[in-house]
Amino acid sequence: MNIFLVEDDDAIAMGLTYSLEKEGYAVAREKTAGQARLAWANGCYDLAILDINLPDGNGYDVCRFIKSSGDVPVIFLTAVDAEVNVVMGLELGADDYICKPFRINELMARIRTVLRRSGRGDRSAGGAGNGPVCVGNLRVYTNEARVTAVIEETGREEVIELTALEYRLLLTFCSNRGIVLSRKNLLQEMWDVTGDFVNDNTLTVYIKRLRDKIEKDPADPKIIKTVRGLGYIMEK
Repeated sequence: MNIFLVEDDDAIAMGLTYSLEKEGYAVAREKTAGQARLAWANGCYDLAILDINLPDGNGYDVCRFIKSSGDVPVIFLTAVDAEVNVVMGLELGADDYICKPFRINELMARIRTVLRRSGRGDRSAGGAGNGPVCVGNLRVYTNEARVTAVIEETGREEVIELTALEYRLLLTFCSNRGIVLSRKNLLQEMWDVTGDFVNDNTLTVYIKRLRDKIEKDPADPKIIKTVRGLGYIMEK
Protein backbone atom coordinates (compact mmCIF):
# COMPACT_ATOMS: atom_id res chain seq x y z
CA MET A 1 0.00 0.00 0.00
CA ASN A 2 1.64 3.23 -1.19
CA ILE A 3 1.02 6.59 0.46
CA PHE A 4 1.96 9.95 -1.06
CA LEU A 5 2.84 12.49 1.64
CA VAL A 6 3.26 16.21 0.94
CA GLU A 7 4.53 17.99 4.07
CA ASP A 8 7.17 20.70 4.29
CA ASP A 9 7.82 20.35 8.02
CA ASP A 10 10.70 17.86 8.35
CA ALA A 11 9.91 16.90 11.94
CA ILE A 12 6.27 16.13 11.22
CA ALA A 13 7.14 14.31 7.99
CA MET A 14 9.80 12.15 9.66
CA GLY A 15 7.50 11.17 12.51
CA LEU A 16 4.59 10.47 10.22
CA THR A 17 6.70 8.46 7.79
CA TYR A 18 8.11 6.37 10.62
CA SER A 19 4.63 5.63 12.00
CA LEU A 20 3.18 4.79 8.59
CA GLU A 21 6.05 2.47 7.71
CA LYS A 22 5.62 0.68 11.05
CA GLU A 23 2.04 -0.04 9.97
CA GLY A 24 3.30 -1.58 6.72
CA TYR A 25 2.74 1.35 4.36
CA ALA A 26 5.32 2.52 1.82
CA VAL A 27 5.69 6.31 1.95
CA ALA A 28 6.88 8.75 -0.73
CA ARG A 29 7.34 12.25 0.68
CA GLU A 30 7.61 15.62 -1.09
CA LYS A 31 8.04 19.08 0.42
CA THR A 32 6.50 21.44 -2.13
CA ALA A 33 3.55 21.62 -4.52
CA GLY A 34 5.91 21.72 -7.51
CA GLN A 35 7.80 18.62 -6.40
CA ALA A 36 4.50 16.86 -5.70
CA ARG A 37 3.17 17.40 -9.21
CA LEU A 38 6.38 16.07 -10.78
CA ALA A 39 6.59 13.05 -8.46
CA TRP A 40 2.92 12.10 -8.81
CA ALA A 41 3.26 11.35 -12.53
CA ASN A 42 6.14 8.94 -11.88
CA GLY A 43 4.60 6.94 -9.06
CA CYS A 44 1.56 4.85 -8.22
CA TYR A 45 -0.25 5.60 -4.98
CA ASP A 46 -3.28 4.38 -3.05
CA LEU A 47 -3.79 7.49 -0.94
CA ALA A 48 -2.44 11.04 -0.63
CA ILE A 49 -1.92 12.98 2.61
CA LEU A 50 -1.54 16.69 1.90
CA ASP A 51 -0.51 19.59 4.10
CA ILE A 52 -2.54 22.69 3.20
CA ASN A 53 0.21 25.28 3.68
CA LEU A 54 3.21 24.71 1.40
CA PRO A 55 6.19 26.96 0.56
CA ASP A 56 5.22 27.42 -3.11
CA GLY A 57 1.45 27.12 -2.94
CA ASN A 58 -1.04 25.00 -1.07
CA GLY A 59 -2.42 21.51 -0.78
CA TYR A 60 -5.62 22.53 -2.55
CA ASP A 61 -3.69 22.93 -5.82
CA VAL A 62 -2.06 19.52 -5.36
CA CYS A 63 -5.47 17.98 -4.61
CA ARG A 64 -6.90 19.42 -7.84
CA PHE A 65 -3.96 17.97 -9.76
CA ILE A 66 -4.34 14.53 -8.18
CA LYS A 67 -8.10 14.39 -8.67
CA SER A 68 -7.76 15.47 -12.30
CA SER A 69 -5.62 12.39 -13.01
CA GLY A 70 -7.72 9.80 -11.19
CA ASP A 71 -9.90 9.08 -8.18
CA VAL A 72 -7.23 8.57 -5.53
CA PRO A 73 -8.35 9.26 -1.92
CA VAL A 74 -6.99 12.43 -0.29
CA ILE A 75 -6.66 13.38 3.38
CA PHE A 76 -5.78 16.98 4.28
CA LEU A 77 -3.56 17.99 7.18
CA THR A 78 -4.52 21.42 8.46
CA ALA A 79 -3.13 23.57 11.27
CA VAL A 80 -6.40 25.50 11.58
CA ASP A 81 -9.72 23.84 12.23
CA ALA A 82 -11.56 26.57 10.35
CA GLU A 83 -14.81 25.72 8.63
CA VAL A 84 -13.74 27.46 5.42
CA ASN A 85 -10.62 25.25 5.20
CA VAL A 86 -12.62 22.09 5.75
CA VAL A 87 -15.37 23.01 3.29
CA MET A 88 -12.92 24.03 0.58
CA GLY A 89 -11.01 20.78 0.90
CA LEU A 90 -14.15 18.65 0.77
CA GLU A 91 -15.51 20.57 -2.22
CA LEU A 92 -12.27 19.80 -4.08
CA GLY A 93 -12.91 16.11 -3.57
CA ALA A 94 -10.90 15.43 -0.41
CA ASP A 95 -12.10 12.38 1.50
CA ASP A 96 -11.19 13.54 5.02
CA TYR A 97 -9.11 16.02 7.00
CA ILE A 98 -7.29 16.01 10.32
CA CYS A 99 -6.04 18.92 12.40
CA LYS A 100 -2.49 19.40 13.72
CA PRO A 101 -1.40 18.38 16.23
CA PHE A 102 -2.98 14.98 15.72
CA ARG A 103 -2.79 11.60 17.38
CA ILE A 104 -1.18 8.94 15.20
CA ASN A 105 -3.78 6.32 16.13
CA GLU A 106 -6.55 8.64 15.00
CA LEU A 107 -4.85 9.29 11.66
CA MET A 108 -4.28 5.56 11.10
CA ALA A 109 -7.95 4.87 11.80
CA ARG A 110 -8.98 7.57 9.32
CA ILE A 111 -6.63 6.17 6.67
CA ARG A 112 -8.14 2.70 7.02
CA THR A 113 -11.66 4.13 6.86
CA VAL A 114 -10.93 6.19 3.74
CA LEU A 115 -9.29 3.23 1.99
CA ARG A 116 -12.23 0.94 2.76
CA ARG A 117 -14.70 3.60 1.63
CA SER A 118 -12.82 4.08 -1.64
CA GLY A 119 -12.97 0.35 -2.39
CA ARG A 120 -9.19 -0.02 -2.34
CA GLY A 121 -9.15 -2.16 0.77
CA ASP A 122 -6.28 -2.11 3.24
CA ARG A 123 -3.50 -4.09 1.60
CA SER A 124 -1.17 -3.38 4.52
CA ALA A 125 -3.44 -5.58 6.61
CA GLY A 126 -3.59 -8.34 4.01
CA GLY A 127 -6.47 -7.17 1.83
CA ALA A 128 -6.22 -7.64 -1.90
CA GLY A 129 -6.99 -4.09 -2.91
CA ASN A 130 -8.22 -2.92 -6.31
CA GLY A 131 -5.37 -0.66 -7.34
CA PRO A 132 -3.49 -1.05 -10.61
CA VAL A 133 -0.20 -2.82 -11.23
CA CYS A 134 2.31 0.01 -11.69
CA VAL A 135 5.45 -0.20 -13.80
CA GLY A 136 7.13 3.15 -14.39
CA ASN A 137 4.43 5.41 -15.83
CA LEU A 138 2.36 2.37 -16.87
CA ARG A 139 -0.85 1.36 -15.04
CA VAL A 140 -2.38 -2.09 -15.61
CA TYR A 141 -5.94 -2.44 -14.29
CA THR A 142 -6.32 -6.21 -14.32
CA ASN A 143 -9.94 -6.17 -13.11
CA GLU A 144 -10.90 -4.12 -16.18
CA ALA A 145 -8.30 -5.46 -18.65
CA ARG A 146 -7.29 -1.82 -19.17
CA VAL A 147 -3.82 -0.31 -19.60
CA THR A 148 -2.96 3.37 -19.28
CA ALA A 149 0.14 5.56 -19.28
CA VAL A 150 0.52 8.56 -16.99
CA ILE A 151 1.49 11.69 -18.93
CA GLU A 152 4.29 13.34 -16.94
CA GLU A 153 3.39 16.93 -17.86
CA THR A 154 -0.26 16.71 -16.76
CA GLY A 155 -0.49 13.65 -14.50
CA ARG A 156 -3.44 12.42 -16.57
CA GLU A 157 -3.82 8.79 -17.63
CA GLU A 158 -4.01 8.00 -21.34
CA VAL A 159 -5.50 4.66 -22.42
CA ILE A 160 -3.22 2.33 -24.39
CA GLU A 161 -5.06 0.08 -26.83
CA LEU A 162 -3.65 -3.45 -26.84
CA THR A 163 -4.70 -6.58 -28.69
CA ALA A 164 -5.57 -9.69 -26.65
CA LEU A 165 -2.15 -11.21 -27.32
CA GLU A 166 -0.29 -7.99 -26.49
CA TYR A 167 -2.26 -7.69 -23.24
CA ARG A 168 -1.54 -11.31 -22.30
CA LEU A 169 2.14 -10.78 -23.04
CA LEU A 170 2.18 -7.69 -20.81
CA LEU A 171 0.40 -9.58 -17.99
CA THR A 172 2.99 -12.36 -18.23
CA PHE A 173 5.77 -9.84 -17.63
CA CYS A 174 3.84 -8.14 -14.81
CA SER A 175 3.31 -11.48 -13.07
CA ASN A 176 7.03 -12.29 -13.29
CA ARG A 177 8.68 -8.97 -12.45
CA GLY A 178 12.35 -9.32 -11.66
CA ILE A 179 12.50 -12.74 -13.38
CA VAL A 180 14.20 -13.37 -16.71
CA LEU A 181 11.69 -15.03 -19.06
CA SER A 182 13.12 -17.13 -21.87
CA ARG A 183 11.61 -17.04 -25.32
CA LYS A 184 10.39 -20.60 -24.70
CA ASN A 185 8.49 -19.44 -21.58
CA LEU A 186 6.87 -16.62 -23.52
CA LEU A 187 6.00 -18.83 -26.50
CA GLN A 188 4.19 -21.20 -24.14
CA GLU A 189 2.16 -18.29 -22.76
CA MET A 190 1.24 -17.11 -26.25
CA TRP A 191 0.14 -20.64 -27.14
CA ASP A 192 -2.08 -20.82 -24.04
CA VAL A 193 -4.11 -17.74 -24.91
CA THR A 194 -4.82 -18.55 -28.58
CA GLY A 195 -4.71 -22.31 -28.77
CA ASP A 196 -2.60 -21.89 -31.92
CA PHE A 197 1.08 -22.33 -32.55
CA VAL A 198 3.09 -19.12 -32.24
CA ASN A 199 6.58 -19.29 -33.67
CA ASP A 200 9.73 -17.48 -32.63
CA ASN A 201 9.46 -14.84 -35.33
CA THR A 202 5.88 -14.03 -34.32
CA LEU A 203 6.98 -13.54 -30.69
CA THR A 204 9.62 -11.05 -31.85
CA VAL A 205 6.94 -9.11 -33.72
CA TYR A 206 4.62 -8.99 -30.69
CA ILE A 207 7.34 -7.83 -28.33
CA LYS A 208 8.22 -5.06 -30.79
CA ARG A 209 4.55 -4.02 -31.10
CA LEU A 210 4.12 -4.01 -27.33
CA ARG A 211 7.24 -1.91 -26.82
CA ASP A 212 6.08 0.53 -29.49
CA LYS A 213 2.91 1.11 -27.44
CA ILE A 214 4.21 1.19 -23.85
CA GLU A 215 7.80 2.46 -24.03
CA LYS A 216 8.67 6.15 -24.19
CA ASP A 217 11.60 5.20 -26.42
CA PRO A 218 11.11 1.71 -27.94
CA ALA A 219 14.72 1.76 -29.19
CA ASP A 220 15.90 2.05 -25.57
CA PRO A 221 13.24 0.14 -23.59
CA LYS A 222 12.96 0.68 -19.85
CA ILE A 223 9.91 -1.46 -19.07
CA ILE A 224 10.64 -4.69 -20.99
CA LYS A 225 14.40 -5.14 -21.27
CA THR A 226 16.35 -7.64 -23.33
CA VAL A 227 18.74 -9.94 -21.47
CA ARG A 228 21.13 -10.95 -24.22
CA GLY A 229 21.27 -14.70 -24.78
CA LEU A 230 18.63 -15.39 -22.10
CA GLY A 231 15.37 -13.64 -22.89
CA TYR A 232 13.52 -10.62 -21.44
CA ILE A 233 12.86 -9.09 -18.04
CA MET A 234 10.53 -6.55 -16.48
CA GLU A 235 12.38 -5.17 -13.50
CA LYS A 236 10.69 -4.66 -10.13
